[in-house]
Amino acid sequence: MREFVFTMEYDSGTNPVADVLATYPDTTIRSLSCHVTTDSLWRVDHAEGSAEALAELEDAYMTADYFADCLLRDDCGADCETQVLDRSNGTLVVYTYWERTAVCTSVPHIALEYLGDGLLFETYRDGRSYRWRIVLGQGEPIHDFFDALSDEVGECTGIDVLRLTELDPDRNGTDHEEPLPAEQQAALQAAVDHGYYETPRRIELSALAETLEIPRSTLSYRLRRAEAVLATAFVDTEASIESIVTRL
Repeated sequence: MREFVFTMEYDSGTNPVADVLATYPDTTIRSLSCHVTTDSLWRVDHAEGSAEALAELEDAYMTADYFADCLLRDDCGADCETQVLDRSNGTLVVYTYWERTAVCTSVPHIALEYLGDGLLFETYRDGRSYRWRIVLGQGEPIHDFFDALSDEVGECTGIDVLRLTELDPDRNGTDHEEPLPAEQQAALQAAVDHGYYETPRRIELSALAETLEIPRSTLSYRLRRAEAVLATAFVDTEASIESIVTRL
């Protein structure tokens, strides 16, 4: 099994829940459960914050065009059910369920399409940041999923990859990565050629993405994956050399 963790950053006015959380920085939301089928999505969220913040969050959840994670900016016409399960002691627990229309989509639905069944979702929200953790099997096309997600969220939402790691208690900390995919090699080479890794940088990520004619989020993902592989290989090499020297 592997875990894929990434964050989505919402611009002002693009997500009502993010707008409330940005107004009340001490307020957070974590998922207690999240389930998806091809036709629907249902989840239970647990929010913590002041009474005023939670009242505004409840209004945001009840807003007709929210629909529990639908990525569309406008009303998609989905049938949605929202119910408050608990409202006490600085907490708000909300159940939401919605059935998709032909135009609806969400992170779990895109994951289901590209990564298959048997996925586990965990989310955490604070401010405009929305962190997703997906537990999935080996060999699933993460690149395809992330590219499809980037296309759906558009320019109003930034995406950054935090990690893609193995979930194996018997691992000794060594990742056996395959050689870098061609698109990651190309992204890394372009970053080096254009001075992205220089201090100070000669080019920023957005400008480099425009030069390569790919979304910023896609470029960020490819560079992070390439950097993770190179960093792991470097640490493993250093550890191996140190262990040899220690034994001498």
